[in-house]
Amino acid sequence: MALVRCGDCGVIHMDRLPSPTQLASLYDDAYDGATTGYFAKVDSKMRRSLHRVRQLRRRVSGGRFLDIGCSGGFMVEAARLQGFGAHGVEVDPKSVAYAREHYPANAYFHGTVQAFAESHGGEPLFDAVYCSEVIEHVPESRSFVAAIAGLMRPGAVLYITTPDISHWRRPKELTNWDAFCPPSHCVFFNPANLTRLLAAHDLVVFKRFISLKPGVKLLARKS
Repeated sequence: MALVRCGDCGVIHMDRLPSPTQLASLYDDAYDGATTGYFAKVDSKMRRSLHRVRQLRRRVSGGRFLDIGCSGGFMVEAARLQGFGAHGVEVDPKSVAYAREHYPANAYFHGTVQAFAESHGGEPLFDAVYCSEVIEHVPESRSFVAAIAGLMRPGAVLYITTPDISHWRRPKELTNWDAFCPPSHCVFFNPANLTRLLAAHDLVVFKRFISLKPGVKLLARKS
Protein backbone atom coordinates (compact mmCIF):
# COMPACT_ATOMS: atom_id res chain seq x y z
CA MET A 1 0.00 0.00 0.00
CA ALA A 2 1.11 3.54 -0.78
CA LEU A 3 -0.18 6.90 0.42
CA VAL A 4 -0.74 9.69 -2.10
CA ARG A 5 -1.03 13.41 -1.35
CA CYS A 6 -3.11 15.55 -3.70
CA GLY A 7 -0.86 18.31 -5.07
CA ASP A 8 -3.81 20.69 -5.23
CA CYS A 9 -5.66 20.36 -1.91
CA GLY A 10 -3.35 18.20 0.22
CA VAL A 11 -5.82 15.40 0.95
CA ILE A 12 -3.92 12.16 1.63
CA HIS A 13 -5.40 8.83 0.57
CA MET A 14 -4.55 5.19 0.10
CA ASP A 15 -3.50 3.93 -3.28
CA ARG A 16 -5.36 1.78 -4.07
CA LEU A 17 -8.55 2.74 -2.31
CA PRO A 18 -10.77 -0.08 -0.98
CA SER A 19 -13.26 -1.59 -3.40
CA PRO A 20 -17.00 -1.86 -2.61
CA THR A 21 -16.51 -5.57 -1.92
CA GLN A 22 -13.70 -4.87 0.57
CA LEU A 23 -15.79 -2.19 2.28
CA ALA A 24 -18.77 -4.53 2.62
CA SER A 25 -16.49 -7.08 4.28
CA LEU A 26 -14.93 -4.48 6.63
CA TYR A 27 -18.27 -3.25 7.93
CA ASP A 28 -20.22 -6.48 8.21
CA ASP A 29 -20.39 -6.94 12.00
CA ALA A 30 -17.68 -4.37 12.69
CA TYR A 31 -18.24 -4.50 16.47
CA ASP A 32 -18.37 -8.24 17.19
CA GLY A 33 -22.10 -8.59 17.45
CA ALA A 34 -22.57 -5.09 18.89
CA THR A 35 -20.46 -5.83 21.99
CA THR A 36 -17.23 -3.85 21.48
CA GLY A 37 -16.28 -0.23 20.79
CA TYR A 38 -19.20 2.15 21.32
CA PHE A 39 -21.40 -0.71 22.49
CA ALA A 40 -19.12 -1.46 25.46
CA LYS A 41 -19.66 2.05 26.89
CA VAL A 42 -23.24 2.94 26.05
CA ASP A 43 -23.79 5.30 29.00
CA SER A 44 -20.80 7.53 28.16
CA LYS A 45 -21.70 7.41 24.46
CA MET A 46 -25.23 8.60 25.24
CA ARG A 47 -23.94 11.44 27.46
CA ARG A 48 -21.65 12.68 24.69
CA SER A 49 -24.43 12.31 22.14
CA LEU A 50 -26.81 14.44 24.21
CA HIS A 51 -24.12 17.11 24.60
CA ARG A 52 -23.50 17.28 20.87
CA VAL A 53 -27.20 17.35 20.00
CA ARG A 54 -27.58 20.32 22.35
CA GLN A 55 -24.75 22.07 20.46
CA LEU A 56 -26.73 21.56 17.24
CA ARG A 57 -30.02 22.49 18.89
CA ARG A 58 -28.64 25.95 19.66
CA ARG A 59 -28.17 26.54 15.92
CA VAL A 60 -31.27 24.78 14.59
CA SER A 61 -34.77 25.43 15.89
CA GLY A 62 -35.89 21.83 15.32
CA GLY A 63 -37.18 19.67 12.50
CA ARG A 64 -35.57 16.53 11.14
CA PHE A 65 -32.20 15.12 12.17
CA LEU A 66 -29.94 12.66 10.31
CA ASP A 67 -26.94 10.78 11.72
CA ILE A 68 -24.67 9.39 9.00
CA GLY A 69 -22.79 6.37 10.31
CA CYS A 70 -25.19 6.08 13.23
CA SER A 71 -23.70 2.89 14.74
CA GLY A 72 -26.11 1.65 17.43
CA GLY A 73 -28.41 4.65 17.17
CA PHE A 74 -27.11 6.56 20.20
CA MET A 75 -26.97 9.99 18.56
CA VAL A 76 -30.27 9.34 16.78
CA GLU A 77 -31.97 8.59 20.09
CA ALA A 78 -30.36 11.65 21.70
CA ALA A 79 -31.77 13.78 18.86
CA ARG A 80 -35.25 12.33 19.40
CA LEU A 81 -35.03 13.15 23.11
CA GLN A 82 -34.22 16.76 22.13
CA GLY A 83 -37.34 17.00 19.98
CA PHE A 84 -36.06 16.16 16.50
CA GLY A 85 -37.62 13.71 14.06
CA ALA A 86 -34.62 11.37 14.15
CA HIS A 87 -33.15 9.22 11.38
CA GLY A 88 -29.94 7.21 11.03
CA VAL A 89 -27.90 5.72 8.17
CA GLU A 90 -25.47 2.86 8.81
CA VAL A 91 -23.64 0.27 6.66
CA ASP A 92 -23.08 -2.33 9.41
CA PRO A 93 -26.16 -4.61 9.60
CA LYS A 94 -25.49 -5.70 13.20
CA SER A 95 -25.35 -2.07 14.34
CA VAL A 96 -28.62 -1.29 12.56
CA ALA A 97 -30.24 -4.32 14.22
CA TYR A 98 -29.05 -3.08 17.63
CA ALA A 99 -30.42 0.42 16.98
CA ARG A 100 -33.80 -0.89 15.87
CA GLU A 101 -34.06 -3.13 18.93
CA HIS A 102 -32.95 -0.60 21.55
CA TYR A 103 -34.23 2.68 20.08
CA PRO A 104 -37.24 1.66 17.99
CA ALA A 105 -38.94 5.08 17.93
CA ASN A 106 -36.48 6.26 15.26
CA ALA A 107 -36.02 5.51 11.55
CA TYR A 108 -32.92 3.66 10.29
CA PHE A 109 -31.56 2.93 6.82
CA HIS A 110 -29.08 0.12 6.18
CA GLY A 111 -26.70 1.29 3.45
CA THR A 112 -24.62 4.26 2.35
CA VAL A 113 -25.73 7.87 2.48
CA GLN A 114 -25.52 7.93 -1.31
CA ALA A 115 -28.05 5.07 -1.48
CA PHE A 116 -30.20 6.76 1.15
CA ALA A 117 -30.25 10.02 -0.81
CA GLU A 118 -31.13 8.14 -4.00
CA SER A 119 -33.97 6.34 -2.23
CA HIS A 120 -35.45 9.75 -1.38
CA GLY A 121 -34.94 11.19 -4.84
CA GLY A 122 -32.23 13.56 -3.61
CA GLU A 123 -34.90 15.61 -1.85
CA PRO A 124 -33.69 18.08 0.83
CA LEU A 125 -35.32 16.71 3.97
CA PHE A 126 -33.13 17.50 6.97
CA ASP A 127 -32.51 20.50 9.19
CA ALA A 128 -29.57 19.03 11.16
CA VAL A 129 -27.04 16.43 10.02
CA TYR A 130 -24.36 14.74 12.12
CA CYS A 131 -21.39 12.89 10.59
CA SER A 132 -18.72 11.94 13.11
CA GLU A 133 -15.61 9.92 12.26
CA VAL A 134 -17.09 8.59 9.02
CA ILE A 135 -15.72 10.51 6.02
CA GLU A 136 -12.22 9.06 6.54
CA HIS A 137 -13.71 5.60 5.83
CA VAL A 138 -15.18 6.65 2.48
CA PRO A 139 -13.19 6.30 -0.78
CA GLU A 140 -15.58 8.56 -2.73
CA SER A 141 -15.41 11.74 -0.64
CA ARG A 142 -16.98 14.00 -3.26
CA SER A 143 -20.08 11.88 -3.88
CA PHE A 144 -20.37 11.34 -0.12
CA VAL A 145 -20.45 15.08 0.63
CA ALA A 146 -22.67 15.74 -2.40
CA ALA A 147 -25.23 13.27 -1.03
CA ILE A 148 -25.13 14.91 2.40
CA ALA A 149 -25.56 18.40 0.93
CA GLY A 150 -28.43 17.23 -1.26
CA LEU A 151 -30.31 15.95 1.78
CA MET A 152 -29.98 19.27 3.66
CA ARG A 153 -32.55 22.03 3.49
CA PRO A 154 -31.33 25.62 2.94
CA GLY A 155 -30.03 26.88 6.28
CA ALA A 156 -29.56 23.36 7.66
CA VAL A 157 -26.48 22.70 9.81
CA LEU A 158 -23.91 19.91 9.49
CA TYR A 159 -21.73 18.80 12.42
CA ILE A 160 -18.78 16.87 10.98
CA THR A 161 -15.66 15.40 12.60
CA THR A 162 -12.70 13.44 11.28
CA PRO A 163 -9.05 12.79 12.25
CA ASP A 164 -6.70 15.70 11.47
CA ILE A 165 -3.49 14.47 9.84
CA SER A 166 -1.97 17.97 10.17
CA HIS A 167 -2.60 18.36 13.91
CA TRP A 168 0.42 19.36 15.99
CA ARG A 169 -0.17 16.46 18.40
CA ARG A 170 -0.25 13.80 15.70
CA PRO A 171 2.71 11.44 16.22
CA LYS A 172 5.59 12.20 13.88
CA GLU A 173 5.72 8.52 12.96
CA LEU A 174 2.41 8.08 11.16
CA THR A 175 2.07 4.40 12.05
CA ASN A 176 2.08 5.34 15.77
CA TRP A 177 -1.10 7.39 15.31
CA ASP A 178 -4.20 5.53 16.48
CA ALA A 179 -6.26 7.12 13.68
CA PHE A 180 -3.95 5.66 11.04
CA CYS A 181 -5.63 2.31 10.43
CA PRO A 182 -5.87 1.52 6.72
CA PRO A 183 -7.85 0.18 4.98
CA SER A 184 -10.59 1.18 7.44
CA HIS A 185 -9.39 4.79 7.41
CA CYS A 186 -8.44 5.38 3.80
CA VAL A 187 -8.64 9.19 3.36
CA PHE A 188 -7.02 11.78 5.65
CA PHE A 189 -8.03 15.44 5.87
CA ASN A 190 -6.89 18.65 7.51
CA PRO A 191 -9.19 21.59 8.40
CA ALA A 192 -8.38 23.53 5.24
CA ASN A 193 -9.07 20.82 2.68
CA LEU A 194 -12.17 19.56 4.49
CA THR A 195 -13.51 23.13 4.56
CA ARG A 196 -12.76 23.41 0.85
CA LEU A 197 -14.55 20.14 0.06
CA LEU A 198 -17.63 21.23 1.99
CA ALA A 199 -17.65 24.65 0.29
CA ALA A 200 -17.65 22.97 -3.13
CA HIS A 201 -21.09 21.62 -2.17
CA ASP A 202 -22.51 24.86 -0.73
CA LEU A 203 -21.71 23.94 2.87
CA VAL A 204 -20.11 26.97 4.50
CA VAL A 205 -18.10 26.38 7.68
CA PHE A 206 -19.04 28.89 10.38
CA LYS A 207 -17.44 27.32 13.45
CA ARG A 208 -14.36 25.21 14.11
CA PHE A 209 -14.06 23.67 17.57
CA ILE A 210 -10.67 23.58 19.25
CA SER A 211 -9.49 19.99 19.54
CA LEU A 212 -6.67 18.92 21.84
CA LYS A 213 -6.65 15.53 20.15
CA PRO A 214 -5.69 15.24 16.45
CA GLY A 215 -9.15 15.83 15.07
CA VAL A 216 -11.21 18.28 13.03
CA LYS A 217 -14.63 19.37 14.35
CA LEU A 218 -16.63 21.74 12.16
CA LEU A 219 -20.10 23.21 11.90
CA ALA A 220 -21.22 24.13 8.38
CA ARG A 221 -24.44 25.67 7.09
CA LYS A 222 -26.16 24.88 3.78
CA SER A 223 -26.23 28.10 1.77
